[in-house]
Amino acid sequence: MRVEQRRNLTGWAFLIPAALLIALMNFWPMIQAFILSLKTGRGRRLDFAEPLWYNYQRLFADEIFLLTVQNTFIYLIVQVPIMLVLALILANLLNDRRLRFRGMWRTAIFLPCAVGLVSYSLVFRTLFANDGFINDFLMGLHLIDSPINWLGQTGTARLVIILGLLWRWTGYNMVFYLAALQNLDNSTLEAARIDGAGPFKTFWYVTIPQLRPIILLTAIMSTNGTIQLFDESWNLTQGGPAYTSMTMSHYLFELSFQKNPNFGYAAALSYAILLMVAVLAFIQMKVGDKRD
Repeated sequence: MRVEQRRNLTGWAFLIPAALLIALMNFWPMIQAFILSLKTGRGRRLDFAEPLWYNYQRLFADEIFLLTVQNTFIYLIVQVPIMLVLALILANLLNDRRLRFRGMWRTAIFLPCAVGLVSYSLVFRTLFANDGFINDFLMGLHLIDSPINWLGQTGTARLVIILGLLWRWTGYNMVFYLAALQNLDNSTLEAARIDGAGPFKTFWYVTIPQLRPIILLTAIMSTNGTIQLFDESWNLTQGGPAYTSMTMSHYLFELSFQKNPNFGYAAALSYAILLMVAVLAFIQMKVGDKRD
């Protein structure tokens, strides 16, 4: 056997076990889930639906599902742009070599994303309780006369979830931008300063265009994460009041394990989430990727 053939066989010998494990652990369950989405029934008593697409058709008439879609997209439209802009601004500020204690500030801002999802959700739930610190603080400043039921009203419950997401994930995205800023070509920034561009114009017209690939990456990652959001809805508000803060993944969990388990319908919902993630990622790639 030639040396090149032996090398190819060696490579395949290492790749095949990993490929089989990925197929077994990832793709086979996806295929099973799709077959399951074509069935109706409760628990293990499942039969193929008539018509086969019944569960997908049912999604469009499910008012709770449509409400969870609305909630999820509110979180997406409000939280993701604010988070990415904040992360970009913080990264630019913390990239300044003249800033003292840069390491401390970077660690402090990044640290929230190292906190467990359940832990930080419970802390926020305590902070925004009727007798929590936030109400006590606002009443102490005489900004409010009586405690606000943050988690019991639609608008404020959604606001608490958005604040929690901003607190936890802004530092995570900041690290991506900070790494990208440290790899920029300094000659372009120097050229902008020599031409008389101020800090804002340099940042907007020189720095941002060079960060476009990493901005696109973080936008896609943040969008996918928000579409699949579960922990905050479950731990902070329990989806209340009356499903008005519940996310799609939370509803999927409820259908699968709490409401007379309906695995077929839940599997159809999971494929609806997958389709939304794929479509949004495709749109972002088309809009954001300006390469020739």
